[in-house]
Amino acid sequence: MPPIREDDAPPGLERAQRREIEMSEGIVVTRSIRLDPDELHESFIRASGPGGQNVNKVATAVELRFDVAGSPSLPEAVRERLIRLAGRRLTGEGVLVLRADRFRTQERNRADALERLLDLVRKAAEPPPPPRKATKPTLGSKIRRLEGKKKRGEVKSLRQGRPSVD
Repeated sequence: MPPIREDDAPPGLERAQRREIEMSEGIVVTRSIRLDPDELHESFIRASGPGGQNVNKVATAVELRFDVAGSPSLPEAVRERLIRLAGRRLTGEGVLVLRADRFRTQERNRADALERLLDLVRKAAEPPPPPRKATKPTLGSKIRRLEGKKKRGEVKSLRQGRPSVD
């Protein structure tokens, strides 16, 4: 069953309730990939930077952890591309760590972290482009290359002339 979207959800449901319904069925990444919400681990920390009293008192930043190496939801090819794409955000144990602290509210930071994770997994799910087909240089490019070599050779031959006597 596909997740309930904002436009086809019952009108009485709040945003948080809609999200709970979506999460109970799994997080849809692509047609073939669904992440189990239990695979995601969120922790809340104090955000850095400006924000005054709010930033010093409230833990609005979100640290989202997803075990890429141990996830049963990811096909092997997607897992390998995701590990390559993650770079420094991946720990030695194969856990992807995303930190979101762009917004002032915890809810928006949670949504931001989840969306960034889904974007990364979607990008990893795309098949790699086909390898480049080797082609021969065109006649025009060969001619331009030879003309450039000829001019360069003429410049160098001018340097080897006898010094002029004044």
